[in-house]
Amino acid sequence: MSQTGTGPIPQGTQEPEYELWEPLEPDVAGVFRDLSAEDLVYRDRARAFVQEEVRPVIAGIWDRAEYPLHLASRLGELDLLRDGVDVPGFPEQSLLAASLTTMELARGDGSIATIVGVQGGLALRSVASCGSEAQRARWLEPLARGTELGAFALTEPTHGSDSVSLETRAESRPGGYRITGHKKWIGSGSVGHLAVVWARGDDGKVQGFLVPQDAPGYRATTIDGKVSLRAIWQANIELDGVEVDEAARMPGANSFADTARVLQATRLGVAWAALGQATAVYESSVHYAKQRVQFGRPLAASQIVQARLAEMLSQLTTLQALLMQLTRAEERGELSGPGASLGKYTATRTARDMARNARDLLGGNGILLENRVARHFADIEALHTYEGTETVQALIIGRDITGVSAFA
Repeated sequence: MSQTGTGPIPQGTQEPEYELWEPLEPDVAGVFRDLSAEDLVYRDRARAFVQEEVRPVIAGIWDRAEYPLHLASRLGELDLLRDGVDVPGFPEQSLLAASLTTMELARGDGSIATIVGVQGGLALRSVASCGSEAQRARWLEPLARGTELGAFALTEPTHGSDSVSLETRAESRPGGYRITGHKKWIGSGSVGHLAVVWARGDDGKVQGFLVPQDAPGYRATTIDGKVSLRAIWQANIELDGVEVDEAARMPGANSFADTARVLQATRLGVAWAALGQATAVYESSVHYAKQRVQFGRPLAASQIVQARLAEMLSQLTTLQALLMQLTRAEERGELSGPGASLGKYTATRTARDMARNARDLLGGNGILLENRVARHFADIEALHTYEGTETVQALIIGRDITGVSAFA
């Protein structure tokens, strides 16, 4: 007579629920030992936000490819959106505090950290550094508070790594400009209020414009089918003769050098995001190794598993030390462009390798979203590419080493 399923479950057939999110504070070299109280406020606030508000919902949001606008608003309410940009009426946020915030948010989810990178690192920073007094008065506070979302429209369908060659045009008209062109991969470009659009003026030089996303001729389509950063929406944008007045032009954006200045300021942020995701996959690997039992003992009792965890901790410690040194140099005004590129190049490569190792260590469970690693494994692929691909960063570093440009 067969059992009906009402009896006890046979021993060994029910898998436990793994707890993989608990922070471990891996800091062998004491890199974070002497953080200031002011910097710790931002780090701890970001960590609490991740644990209390991101953790319970992010796997489902990521799986459904939803844009969590409520979490974007909460980031503004918690003053976690600014990426270190000074905004009147807000407390000072150091570069290190902004970096630690990015690290903690990315430790929770790559898309959440990218929302801050787009909103604060790119859109807000563009207005703050290139905008007029009137533009700053209009946009800085709502962007910082997250009551209005901004986009940074630089990349084009045929100009990614060579964005310096962008083809979008801003033709002068009486009292303003007529903007025509296409943009691609624009975060928040289909769900926001403002787009910082980079286009060539009559003189052929790159200029920056503040374009309302509801302007006639601005058409944005959310890009579907992504396997990475699924909890933030990027858009294809068509600018079909968008008319803006003279006040829409940012007076401090007169060449691609001004665009590049904004981008360089965010490059270290991308590296810190990579460190956050590397921390996440390390933590998950350690927790899983202790909780998963195979062959009658925890995975952690296996020599090969311990060796792999040691390798990951070595990589993580290297990143911590490197990024802290580069950030301190930036705070002193001593960080070069190639130095920022080295940080991004090293951090994303290392995080990518650690995620691969962690995914494999978790075995079949490593591809389940509920177990955290698969989501980071996918998201790091995008992190590795945006803000300058690995190849572009390598050429910037190589040019600095040799004094010879190898760009085509």
